[in-house]
Amino acid sequence: MYFPPYVVSLFVPEISRFFGIVIKMFFDDHNPPHFHAEYSGDVALIDIRNLSVFSGHLPPRVKGFVIEWATIHQQELIEDWERAQAQLNLFNIAPLT
Repeated sequence: MYFPPYVVSLFVPEISRFFGIVIKMFFDDHNPPHFHAEYSGDVALIDIRNLSVFSGHLPPRVKGFVIEWATIHQQELIEDWERAQAQLNLFNIAPLT
């Protein structure tokens, strides 16, 4: 099965990756609208609306990178959240560089 590079498969919830951090968004996930950030065995759930960690933990520097990235891409995250709730393919979001 082929998926264009700008679309994430329904079977793979990863939407971005940078500096060893993996950003995921799951289909039909619970509220509040959020994404999962994973780094070296740590996981945090970040609320898209206010860009705060509401579950889990990340090292401070990693958390800073994630929040910086999410601030830049907040509208895209909201759009992907809405797509995930509708069981539609998610779009990749550019990494932090």
